[in-house]
Amino acid sequence: MKNLFVGNMSFQTTESDLQELFKPFGQVTRIHVVTDRETGRARGFAFVEMPNDAEAAQAVTALDGKELNGRNLKVNEARPKGAQPPRPGGSGSGGVPPQRAILERRLSRIGAAAAGAALVGFRA
Repeated sequence: MKNLFVGNMSFQTTESDLQELFKPFGQVTRIHVVTDRETGRARGFAFVEMPNDAEAAQAVTALDGKELNGRNLKVNEARPKGAQPPRPGGSGSGGVPPQRAILERRLSRIGAAAAGAALVGFRA
């Protein structure tokens, strides 16, 4: 059983689209298009479960980089949730040191001008 990650999807891509895309490679047991909890809108990625490892590997090879709905898909074997490699800066905020990222989020509530003034001289 392989769980595949499908990323860089168009927000209009549906489970049916993915079913048709993966069907030529073998049986698909589950498709989960990830949606935003608040809006219900697709977040641009999904997980596809295939019971046969060889078929899943063939699908990854054939579909990684394939265009669907105007986007080049990123398809690979999904990693367990806690197994992602650490991001630069260790905060998950694109390399911004954790203390600065926290401060920026708090200050964003009081407005850009005040936040910018407060960050002057902040050293990470």
